[in-house]
Amino acid sequence: MEEGAYPVFQVERAMKVQEVILRAIDGRLKWYEAAEILGISDRQMRRWKRRYERLGYDGLLDRRQKRPSEKWNAVTFRLRAYFKRVAVEVVQKVLTLYRERYFDFNVLHFHEKLKEKHQIDLSYTWVKNALQTAGLVSKESRRGVHRKARPRRPLPGMLLHTDASTHAWIPEVEGQQDLIAVLDDANSEAYYARFVPQESTATMMAGLRAVIEQEGLFCALYADRASHFVTTRTGSSPHRSQQATAPTQIQRALGQLQIELISANSPEARGRMERLWETWQRRLPQELRLAGVTTWEGANAFLTRQWVPFHNRTWSVKPNGEGSAFVPYTGNALNRIFAQQHDRVVGNDNCVEFEKRRLQISKSAWRLSYAKCRVKVYEHLDGTLSIGHGPHTLGYYDAQGSLLVKEPVEQRV
Repeated sequence: MEEGAYPVFQVERAMKVQEVILRAIDGRLKWYEAAEILGISDRQMRRWKRRYERLGYDGLLDRRQKRPSEKWNAVTFRLRAYFKRVAVEVVQKVLTLYRERYFDFNVLHFHEKLKEKHQIDLSYTWVKNALQTAGLVSKESRRGVHRKARPRRPLPGMLLHTDASTHAWIPEVEGQQDLIAVLDDANSEAYYARFVPQESTATMMAGLRAVIEQEGLFCALYADRASHFVTTRTGSSPHRSQQATAPTQIQRALGQLQIELISANSPEARGRMERLWETWQRRLPQELRLAGVTTWEGANAFLTRQWVPFHNRTWSVKPNGEGSAFVPYTGNALNRIFAQQHDRVVGNDNCVEFEKRRLQISKSAWRLSYAKCRVKVYEHLDGTLSIGHGPHTLGYYDAQGSLLVKEPVEQRV
């Protein structure tokens, strides 16, 4: 088509015609319904359809209205670039794929699937505008206030982020699920991800312990102000004041490992985790649906085997520095450190009362009786219990409080 500019009303008319044609191609409108919407005859609708098949967007402009000009009208030029001539069969396939199979994907995710799974190599801009014009995707709202990103730490292991997101992650499981993740600030690499029924002290401890066992000790942890991270109790009485200053179980565990806990005061301060959740919420449920995942166990297996490696290949970045700040953990006390610890006093019968359970201390080689001694009850991540007196362990118990003959292999510290 020759160079020329069209009046704005002609461009707007062509945009409307194209939107109606795309909806008819997609099958959501009959062609006679499209003609009625545009106020033209069925015969004229057939002619426009053929012109669109042959010329693309250019065929929808009324050439009688063209005015000579040295350069294209800016709007016309952009639209012509977006809707370059593409075979109607391809347009129909793209719209049908999105409507029937990828209806819950965002545009970028869908664009990647077109190339990866269907060998349709169209530009992202074309796909986005085609979906928006066909009414399958709503137009994006304007972005908010621009904020400057905080510089990343130079080395992996200097600062880790952790958070949980409540969302309908698994499409075939009723309700919402909590997903816990641990992310490195330096390179955005995910070290841990797991679906849990509820974010809690125990589930967060399990994630942190897994990272330390896999990667080593890190310098600092950045988290929100949830009650299992920092104490939120307040009060004027001396007893409550003392409670308010007591560390949480996670604070105590990180302190034993000399890991600093940094609390974020707002969602904006946790920008990297918020962006991770925004990306994962737009993609992970769709991938779980395509993979046919219907159970918690299957979803966690998918996270470990496919999703976390995919995230690290796709969205991790190269750190600014060389090397790593992770330090291997060489001790053998993680089982005690990442257990919830409770102070108790032993009764005269050498039993410890703990949450409606009586834990009988077995005979000891160190002393005849522990009556009136202060001990710690360790509530381990797998539900078992143990009693400690200084460096000594006085007994191991199952979740019901029954004394185990010997220490479980997985519980040795």
